[in-house]
Amino acid sequence: MSDIENVKKLREATGAGFKDCNLAIKESGGDIDKAIEILRVKGISKASKKMSRDAKEGVVAVSGNENKTSIIEVNCETDFVAKNQDFTNFVKELSDLNNEKNSNIEELKSSKMKNGETVENNIVALIAKIGEKITIGKTKTVENIGTVNNHYLHTVVQDNIAKLAVVVSLETKDSSDAVKTFGKQLSMHIAASNPLALESNQIDQSVIDKEQELVTEELKNSGKPDDIAKKISLGKMNKFKEENALLSQPWVMEPKKKVQDIVKELSIADLKIKEFYRIKIGE
Repeated sequence: MSDIENVKKLREATGAGFKDCNLAIKESGGDIDKAIEILRVKGISKASKKMSRDAKEGVVAVSGNENKTSIIEVNCETDFVAKNQDFTNFVKELSDLNNEKNSNIEELKSSKMKNGETVENNIVALIAKIGEKITIGKTKTVENIGTVNNHYLHTVVQDNIAKLAVVVSLETKDSSDAVKTFGKQLSMHIAASNPLALESNQIDQSVIDKEQELVTEELKNSGKPDDIAKKISLGKMNKFKEENALLSQPWVMEPKKKVQDIVKELSIADLKIKEFYRIKIGE
């Protein structure tokens, strides 16, 4: 087999560029298996050099069904690569695999993809081919007994891939169109309003503490008496909690009402918002 034919075969097997394949064929003396190993080692070297870079672009993908839904963030350096076909093909397959592995990152990285290589090795190969740092970011699998999941994608790149994605789980035995419509609208609300928790008492304490520090610092130099400053501080913190808890947020489609009011108006006795998860690239 000629070197040109070997290079073609190596490119088909690895997806690497012509130049890298040509050099690997020459270095291996025409041995395809050795050439693949050479490219793999070079890919690891290239990947390690790129790990210090920032990867703040990327996409979010959703896989699964209404009973079990997974969401995963995959980061890269530029929006150009985020729309690259090789990148999005990898993300699609990774997203489905992530749903199988219940968002267990370590198990996911060591799992084999359709080409027989692990996720980790595929990331290394993709970095070598594309030339940008690629990492797996946040991920979550939503699966609860007696619930139905809904999801929403915003700024869609293609199919199940977007720049922002939301998964929300509703607990109910009701399978009416009203519940399905509410689930879709609620997902859109979460995408727009970015709540930090379902209820105010579930907001992470570190977030509360940080906000309290900001409020205290703001009032420190206000010249107001301590008792007045404390009342203002309490009011600001209550407002912060209310604005960042899903149930007490103004409903985006009817701002005079809160999300909890909309739930009550549906008059479905067993309807509850079980949980939600939101990922936006760049946040």
